[in-house]
Amino acid sequence: MQKQKDHVVVSLSGGLDSSTLLLRCLSEYKSVTAISFDYGQKHRVELERAQSLVDYLNGCSEKTEQDQLGTITVVGKNYNEVMYRQIQLNGLVDLLDSALVTGGEDVPEGHYAEDNMKATVVPNRNKIFASISQAVALSVANRTGENCDIALGIHAGDHAIYPDCRQEFRDADDAAFRIGNWEAERVGYFTPYLEGDKFTILQDGEVLCDELGLDFDEVYSKTNTSYKPILWKWTGTDNTEYEQWYSDYKSASSVERVEAFIKLGRKDPAPYADETGPVTWEHVVAEVTKVLDNHNQPTTKNINWVETRTY
Repeated sequence: MQKQKDHVVVSLSGGLDSSTLLLRCLSEYKSVTAISFDYGQKHRVELERAQSLVDYLNGCSEKTEQDQLGTITVVGKNYNEVMYRQIQLNGLVDLLDSALVTGGEDVPEGHYAEDNMKATVVPNRNKIFASISQAVALSVANRTGENCDIALGIHAGDHAIYPDCRQEFRDADDAAFRIGNWEAERVGYFTPYLEGDKFTILQDGEVLCDELGLDFDEVYSKTNTSYKPILWKWTGTDNTEYEQWYSDYKSASSVERVEAFIKLGRKDPAPYADETGPVTWEHVVAEVTKVLDNHNQPTTKNINWVETRTY
């Protein structure tokens, strides 16, 4: 696989969009740095998923062949390993006013079109993340003497409810970065999903998993899109205590993710639950379809779940 670009920095939330973006960067860049942010979010399971995904990807970076005797030989690289860091900003947790941070109000449920979704805005979050990403990218460029891009998973489905997802914000932020730094011209942007939505991002993920030699279900089971993840605990037959994080299917972020998998005709490998405990994918599809129907999205009417992919 011939990489044409040198360096890129990815802000990896642990969600579907940024995880797919990470795969796209591995496909196109020689050097990939991924950073995640711990700002005291309630859904910090996303950080565990991000680390798990990077561990999986780095474990699959070598290209191998197996002979008739079962001997495995490394014959090259599928891609270079990801350099990954988690940035600690959790000292902000009791200073930020948002339903998404620990101690905040309950995360609202429903579709993103509803006004109550304003409660999920974290003040200036994308500005904070962008400033750190810009600093890292410029440092990579200065250290190597080569250009470095910042990869952004922005897409047409980003919501006006979040002011820091709007183009005028990004333009102003970039202008401030270039005014405030020497040699900022070495830093560019990579926005492969600008004209797409969560469904087209997921479609690209399928293509990229094949291209990079990755297991689709392994990749997307190591992502979290839920703003209201559920920690389910139980006692096994051997009296051992167990616990596992599950995605909800009622928060707006989860509704969008489920809709994308419905359109893809593929079961989401991430586990789901509600207040009663773990639930089936068929149940998730039925409940999300009701939400989508209530918001006049005729393309999702009368869905009976049928998995259309064969493996």
